[in-house]
Amino acid sequence: MSPDPDTKIVRPIMRQDWRDVSFLHWRVDPTVVRRVIPPQLEPDLFDGTGWVGLVPFGIENLSTPKGPQIPWVSQFPETNVRTYVVDGAGRRGVWFLSLDAARWPAVIGARAGFGLPYYWAWMSVRRRGDVVRYASRRLTPHGGRCRLTIGIGDPLTHPSELEIFLTARFRLFAEWRRRLFMTEISHQRWPLRAASVLELNENLVEKAGITWMRGAPLVHFAAGVDVIVAPPKPL
Repeated sequence: MSPDPDTKIVRPIMRQDWRDVSFLHWRVDPTVVRRVIPPQLEPDLFDGTGWVGLVPFGIENLSTPKGPQIPWVSQFPETNVRTYVVDGAGRRGVWFLSLDAARWPAVIGARAGFGLPYYWAWMSVRRRGDVVRYASRRLTPHGGRCRLTIGIGDPLTHPSELEIFLTARFRLFAEWRRRLFMTEISHQRWPLRAASVLELNENLVEKAGITWMRGAPLVHFAAGVDVIVAPPKPL
């Protein structure tokens, strides 16, 4: 895999910045991934295993390409639970099992416009030096919570093939009205750094249907990237 996007977005419909991004990844059995994705997609494996990720971060400057930013709506925390898939044409991407966001307009818009399983939550992201604290609690009957503290380590000047596989994802798939859609995204290379878990108390992964993971998570951090988003396309 390449650490760079494999397509060029000519006419984006959205731009946003992702800041203070942490990646936690666990190995999972491919049969577990198979149960939580549509039949049109296949688990994307590395060394014969599937992966599930817990990814909290802050969104800033959310707007249309030429539209103004709305301060309250354009900046908020998000946490997603995801796995990795490949379609029948060999295109690799992300399948989101859940996404929590702290702004209800973003939740409604993403559910209606992209078919993504968003939940409204109280959330916070606080960074002090090389320590980042994330917290979230869903404000819906579905429940779900996460408390995570990350210690940031040294820059990764030469990310491994696995680190690129887990983080360099420039396409997402979603199901909307019983149809499968694909959305391309684009951003610069992740400025990855090593990281470690100082505190973790969450049930978002279990709520998303993944009840067993192998070993301790692999942990990475990135200060952020600037993102553009293409319109969804039906497969």
